[in-house]
Amino acid sequence: MVQIDDVIVPLDVFREKFCCDLQACGGACCVEGDAGAPVTEEEVEKLEEALPFVENDLSPEAKALIGSQGVCYVDEEGDLVTSIVRGKDCVFTCYDAGGCCACALERASRGGKLRGFRKPISCFLYPLRVKQYKDFYALNYHRWEVCRAAREKGEREGIRLYEFLREPLEERFGRAWYAELLDVAAALRREGYLDDK
Repeated sequence: MVQIDDVIVPLDVFREKFCCDLQACGGACCVEGDAGAPVTEEEVEKLEEALPFVENDLSPEAKALIGSQGVCYVDEEGDLVTSIVRGKDCVFTCYDAGGCCACALERASRGGKLRGFRKPISCFLYPLRVKQYKDFYALNYHRWEVCRAAREKGEREGIRLYEFLREPLEERFGRAWYAELLDVAAALRREGYLDDK
């Protein structure tokens, strides 16, 4: 592990190769798991503000659940997470004609309907999770079977996890922080901790 400012970064972030392959996985990370996506209090407000711009893309079940429970709930571990339909789909999921899962929030953002908010940072950063402790943050790589195609594509294309996640890492920790991360990656490569692409 290395520490950059107040963030602990495991070597997996530098070593693992990763590149999402939606055609292969169908957006499984939005529907698999036992809880919704972690969100902050600030993001809950943004999710509520986004509802008028995305509700036409949401399923009837999702709309009904949002009406009764809201956009989020507190899960068994005490975390604030997006509401999920039938214990599975995030309420903000939608599907294209081929059955591939997509994010209604991201779709609205790319279509110019939402400004300044694409989706919760936990979704944007996935498969990395950020855990906050008293004096520091820790990045954790969530490695699971539904992302096998992403690991295979990353291997084929030579894209490392930290490279694939450049934009969300910069959004969460800042460009200067990410520049330091690149310096650490270069040092690890020089010292032989990273294989050649």
